[in-house]
Amino acid sequence: MTQETTRVRQVVDWGAALWAGIASGFVFLGLNLVLTPYLTGMTASVFMRYLAAMILGTSVLPPPADSVTVPIVLAALLVNFVLAIIFAIVLAIVTHQWGMIMGILVGALFGFALYFINLYAVMRLFPWFFILQNSLFAVSHVIFGVVAGAVYEMLEVEKYVPVDDLPVNGVAVDDVVVESRMEATHG
Repeated sequence: MTQETTRVRQVVDWGAALWAGIASGFVFLGLNLVLTPYLTGMTASVFMRYLAAMILGTSVLPPPADSVTVPIVLAALLVNFVLAIIFAIVLAIVTHQWGMIMGILVGALFGFALYFINLYAVMRLFPWFFILQNSLFAVSHVIFGVVAGAVYEMLEVEKYVPVDDLPVNGVAVDDVVVESRMEATHG
């Protein structure tokens, strides 16, 4: 009897990451459309204008803040979902080997980290988000991360690929050893 050993590593399920981004993007947008009136005292359309202004410029920010146009809505949706998908992919790369509980926990921490990145980096580029700097906006980021992590882990199809014995570019990869026993036939 001979024994064959194959080293494999788990790969990211890109389709699951994409859907996690879309789902968490919907939740994040919905939460912030509901929370914006409480945070700012203005209408929910303010959040759409804030997102749209990231690519359309500050000309979409002035009143009347309660009116939105098709270009504003499309720009806001584009910004929201592109960022949500990118962040969900990053989260999937980090958590794809850990399972549901870790996906949720790491997702929550990831969302909280995104809030602080927004607070200290993004708000310097887009200062109109400053008005949203509060605990409810932090909570919406945490919920985004939880949803992204949970949806990714729910949809993930675990895939493994063989790896060489030598590390790639001098970097060791996490891998699993799969052993199979084969009977040797002697003719």
